Amino acid sequence: MSPGPELIQNPLSQTITCDGHTLQVDIYRSAEEVDWLLEGVNEDGTSHVWEDRFATDQAALDAVHEAIDEEGGAAFF
Repeated sequence: MSPGPELIQNPLSQTITCDGHTLQVDIYRSAEEVDWLLEGVNEDGTSHVWEDRFATDQAALDAVHEAIDEEGGAAFF
């Protein structure tokens, strides 16, 4: 079995606490890609990966904050 592509974890990845719950926000890309992927993992281990790819890491981080502002933290829990 060959190893998968090398993933680059972005330093803007962070943990966000909202409404008493914790969401791990991961911003990453493969070494071959230029666009960033965004994933939120709640405290139960449920993952939400955005379908969109982001040209900048800040755009990815802004997207998760917009989702929390629009839908509330409960949308991830």
